[in-house]
This record gives sequence, C-alpha cells and structure tokens, in this order.
Amino acid sequence: MSKIVNTQHLFGGGVDMDDLAGKKILVVDDAEADRMLISSYLLHQGCRVFHAQDGIDGIHKARLVLPDLILMDIEMPECDGYAACKVLANDPFTENVPVIFLSAYSEPEKRVQGLLVGAVDYIQKPYLFDEVKLRMAIHLRNRVSQKASAYNDLDEVRLDSEQANPINNILYHSARVHLLNSLSNAPSLQELARLVGTNAKRLNAAFKDMVGMTVYEYLREIRMNEARELLSNTHLSVSAIAAHVGFSSSANFSTAFKERFGTSPMKFKNQYPSPVKRSVKEYQ
Repeated sequence: MSKIVNTQHLFGGGVDMDDLAGKKILVVDDAEADRMLISSYLLHQGCRVFHAQDGIDGIHKARLVLPDLILMDIEMPECDGYAACKVLANDPFTENVPVIFLSAYSEPEKRVQGLLVGAVDYIQKPYLFDEVKLRMAIHLRNRVSQKASAYNDLDEVRLDSEQANPINNILYHSARVHLLNSLSNAPSLQELARLVGTNAKRLNAAFKDMVGMTVYEYLREIRMNEARELLSNTHLSVSAIAAHVGFSSSANFSTAFKERFGTSPMKFKNQYPSPVKRSVKEYQ
C-alpha cells in the first residue's frame, strides 16, 4: 500500500468546502486500504462516495452512477486504469466525467500516457489530501458548463435509445415499477416477465439495452441504493434494512453491501450518527 500523507492539520484549506460538498465521486482502486482512506477523507468533505474494485467494475459503476468526478488508480487486475479511462472517454454517457489518476508511477511517460487516454490530471502517490482536494475542486469548477452540456447530451442519448427501441422502453419501465414496489419480496425473473407480458430472455435483453445490465443486476443495484439511503437517514437497524430490501439474512446483506460500496453497513451507518428519523414509507 502506498503511504498517503495527511496534512489537513497544517493547512486551513484554500478551497471552499462547498466545492466538493454533495458531489458524487467514484473511487476506483483494487487496494481496499487506499480506497477506504481517500474515501473517508472525501466523506468528511461532504462528498457522496462510490467504490469500484478494478477497471471493469469502475466502468460499470461510472455508467450507473454518472459521478461528478472519478479518482482512479492505474495498476489494477483485469482492466487497468488506462484501459478503463479510454473506455469511459469514448462512451457518450461518461465522456464528460473528469478522471484524475492517483498512482505511484513517477515516470513522465506514465503521466503523459494517462493524459493521452483521457484523464484530466495525474497525482502521484504518496499525495497530500489538500492537493487532491484542490485539484478536484479546480476540475469540478472548470467542468460546470461542460457538465450541463453533458447531461443534456445524455438525455438525448437516452431519448434516442427509447425512440429506437419503444418495446424495450415499455418492458423496462413496466418491470421497473414492479421491482420498486416489491423490493422486500421481488418476483422471480420468470414471474416478472409474465407480469409485463413477455419471457425472461426478452426482458433481460430489454434491460441490457436500456440500462446496460440484467434484471437481476438492476434489482441488486436499486436494493443497495435503497439500503444506503435508509442507513444514512433512518434509525432502522441493519437487520431491519436487510429485510426491507429483500435479504433473508443480515450476513448476506452485509456481504453484498460491502461488495457494492466498499464498507460494511454498520461502518457506513456510523458515519451518520444522528440521522433525521424517517419511516420506510417515506422512501417508497
């Protein structure tokens, strides 16, 4: 693990906290310790942090979350940072999301290669938290107008997809309503397909076309997002939340949650010690 220097106690911070507060940041790193260290810092800056364990996972999460900015390691198994960044830079859904590489590589050619594949910046490990914060804030400010344009383009891409595949659009939205209304006891793929008047293979194909994932993958994602909201905004226990989002055991839920967000449900919940009391019904 690369040593990361924390100098937050030495600097007052030249960047307004509001520059990062509320921003969706995707951290892509196969080293869990590094991933959690920078994520903990970003959470204290008010960011909404998402995790990916390698380049392939990073591509998938970026398309799903549409983050404001991505912090990505380079040396990762399966798909390294260079390859992942190149894919994201050529995807209309993610081409305008700035990518900053965080890497131990010091060679100038590595930095150049990072910029050539589409990254906007390169920060060498060990890094200062303040430097990461400043560079992130600069790129986020510089990209405000581009982001607005990107979201307009994204809407057009989605609209084009819906217009080009009207049947897939109908199947997807119909099935989505059923899933959202039955997270705790979702129908099987076959039953869901029957409810919307098609077969399982056709429904999976519609979901792949519309959102890039299967029905099961989509159900898992909305369950995890619902769980995250409940953990941060209610006093419900982990076991109660697990049951609400359709898990038969807290252990299975904890495993799935950590795989998705890089931390356990209890650790995530402890980041929000005094949530406003809300009922589950408010999230339905």
